[in-house]
Amino acid sequence: MKTNAVIENILERRSIRAFEERPVAREDLEAIVTCGQWAPSAMNRQEWTFVVLSDAEKTARLASVMATALGREDYDMYRPAAAILVAHKKGAAFGREDDGCALQSMFLAAWSLGIGSVWINQLQGICDEPAVRAELTALGVPEDAEVHGICALGYATADGTAHERTSQVVWA
Repeated sequence: MKTNAVIENILERRSIRAFEERPVAREDLEAIVTCGQWAPSAMNRQEWTFVVLSDAEKTARLASVMATALGREDYDMYRPAAAILVAHKKGAAFGREDDGCALQSMFLAAWSLGIGSVWINQLQGICDEPAVRAELTALGVPEDAEVHGICALGYATADGTAHERTSQVVWA
């Protein structure tokens, strides 16, 4: 297979679910969120709202209200050092797809900087639970937006796992 630095980054990236407590530098967070902003979007609408959490206490507070809404007492989003929420107006055409593209760009950017990441998707369907909405609003997520995913970030305490690829490829 042909390869280069970009392909190698894609093939080597792993989801990281255990993070060190050390913070992620603002300069790195700026690079990561900028890569999210440059992701493709339907008809180039660029309708995202990115909310960057670099404060572990704010991330923990969000995880706590999510835990209550999900009925999962021990839920903590893997205690990331930072997180970037990707929000879109409720019901926006292709909002979920656009958010997925932005998240993937951020995961790859983070990995290229030596920063681990994992997709947190538990906010889907609970954004309008009163306590969750109040926390999202306090963090800067617009009232008319829903969060399709969170890019949890930090320095890995353990390697991610490479899983066998099981999807099919059909050459027509």
